Amino acid sequence: MHLPSLRVLAVLSVTALLSACSDEISSDEQARRAYLGLDKSIEKSLQLGFAGFNAASSANIPPQSTTGDAAGTLGITGQVDQGSSANKGMRLRVGMTGYTDGEVTVSEEEEPVNITYQTTTDTAAQPALDLSLRNIPNGTFTGTLVGSFQMAGDIEGEVSLNLSMSGQIEDDGTGKVRRKAGSTTVTGTAKSSNGGEFQVNVTL
Repeated sequence: MHLPSLRVLAVLSVTALLSACSDEISSDEQARRAYLGLDKSIEKSLQLGFAGFNAASSANIPPQSTTGDAAGTLGITGQVDQGSSANKGMRLRVGMTGYTDGEVTVSEEEEPVNITYQTTTDTAAQPALDLSLRNIPNGTFTGTLVGSFQMAGDIEGEVSLNLSMSGQIEDDGTGKVRRKAGSTTVTGTAKSSNGGEFQVNVTL
């Protein structure tokens, strides 16, 4: 008498299990998504760094900031080498407060994700953006971005970036230095707190 009901329950249980499995994503995929949410901020951080370089009248650059495309703030602080040398370095810190660039498209087959990022308020412990400029103003630069960001939203936890970058610099036409668009290569890793890892290789 109860066999049909048991069969229905079994089918529903298997269906639910398969549905749950299809919704799960690997730790490496979580790391990829965590990086994608930060992707635009890498270019913004570089732009702010160069803005601080051009505005500096002492070793400390004037704090630079911008907003996320959707919410929050991104700030850059730090120091720049002084003097007349054509080769200079910058030692910067990246701070975020409720930062998000909005929904990120993962793929055509999947729902977009929305992640908000936060860094510690302790400047000395914030992600480090170190840049080395050579043959200013029309030369090259290299740099690294190393540090961790807290995440909330569709993915929670922490993502740690360890990135290297290189590209060209140029005079902006007013005697100031800017990054030459399309010339910057960024490589390295994004690691999520659940053990996932994503290999970064982009051009800005």
